[in-house]
Amino acid sequence: MTIDNATTHAQQLIQFIRDEIPLAHAMDLQLADCDDDSLALQAPLAPNVNDKGCAFGGSLVSLMTLSGWALVELALRRRGHDCDVFVAESSVRYLAPLWHDFRSEAQLAVGAAWDTFFTTLLTRGKARIGVDCVVPGDDGKPAATLSARFVAKRRH
Repeated sequence: MTIDNATTHAQQLIQFIRDEIPLAHAMDLQLADCDDDSLALQAPLAPNVNDKGCAFGGSLVSLMTLSGWALVELALRRRGHDCDVFVAESSVRYLAPLWHDFRSEAQLAVGAAWDTFFTTLLTRGKARIGVDCVVPGDDGKPAATLSARFVAKRRH
């Protein structure tokens, strides 16, 4: 798949997310970057600010969850699979405040592989995969992280 085609699929998915998930629209979620192994979403601070003037923790975890979900959903769509994708479990860490627009970078967790995921999906009709997300801080160190497991179930 060419990068332009991959980006087009990702942009269509982000529009779907903004149209179907009111929170994503309110957050002003946008596609930042994507390739076969990663996906990044960004959001401006203004609609995601807390009472202290920094990024609201709920917005950070929402952006990370949505970027992980979108990574899995995009991989399924690119391969022509019609599935429902759910976050099965996640763990979040807030490490530093953010005083500006922010982005979440999602990639497969260490040890996770698309080949295993798709083989299991074809065999069992459902599969799970680990995804790690990070919101970079001002100093390049993570400001927030999320480790999650997503489940895809083939629609009938």
